[in-house]
Amino acid sequence: MFNFLKKILSPFSKLKSALSQKIRSLFSRAPDDSAFEHLEQIFYEADLGPATAADLVNKVRSLYRKNPTLETEQILSFVKQELLEILALPPSPPLTASPHVILFVGVNGSGKTTSLAKLASYYRKEGKNVLIAAGDTFRAAAVEQLETWAKRIGVDIIKSQHKGDPAGVAFDALSAAKARGVDIVLIDTAGRLQTKSDLMEELAKVRRVCQKQIPDSPHETLLVVDATIGQNALDQAQTFHRFTPITGIVLSKLDGSAKGGIAVAIQKNLKIPIRWVGTGESAEDLAPFEPKEYVEALFGD
Repeated sequence: MFNFLKKILSPFSKLKSALSQKIRSLFSRAPDDSAFEHLEQIFYEADLGPATAADLVNKVRSLYRKNPTLETEQILSFVKQELLEILALPPSPPLTASPHVILFVGVNGSGKTTSLAKLASYYRKEGKNVLIAAGDTFRAAAVEQLETWAKRIGVDIIKSQHKGDPAGVAFDALSAAKARGVDIVLIDTAGRLQTKSDLMEELAKVRRVCQKQIPDSPHETLLVVDATIGQNALDQAQTFHRFTPITGIVLSKLDGSAKGGIAVAIQKNLKIPIRWVGTGESAEDLAPFEPKEYVEALFGD
């Protein structure tokens, strides 16, 4: 798993070298006030978020004043440990319910439908009986995309006609899941802008329908965010969380030029854990989020 995660986090390689090199260069001599201001800018540019950047700098400054002979590697180790504390994850929800219902939400273009299919493939390989609900009825291509994935990975799919009622698809999927003894149901929803309150209310309706079928469902609600959009991902998470409580984040598109520090900003501000990271287009390009490997990759060690 470690080698696999090291591979999928390789898009951070350019950032890793730059980030470590800048910090080492900054502390190659005794730092002054301008050096700490520069350090804050380095953290901010890595998409750790303004609050995290300021907090880290204050802690490093305090540490350095108490230990003026501190070496650069010790400072880097201290910063990594601080980030790991932010990224400390609660345990993943156990798959004890049958069926275990996972609702996927996100904006258009975030990689939501593809991430759902990858997770279906992951659970299928774990020996689970998986059912997909094609609830993005507003986009015909989304249903077709899921149908193609379902055939490829060998899982069943529930769908409706174009522009059908998404809540109705969820209802039918959960009915079928209970009848067929399905282990996991993954429900897709229409990609929507977090600024559209009517669409967000519709998402809440899907949740209510799920709860009528299975009272404690959905057991997970995963928000898929595009890793390349930086701080906009935090705005998306905040708004979605108000309309439908988010239990976890899927950080997609790490195969591009993503900075990736947004994972820290999301968990620090919203206390919502990153559950999965995705790269590439194949079914295998999804893995559980591992904080230690993530931090090491971010700093290039």
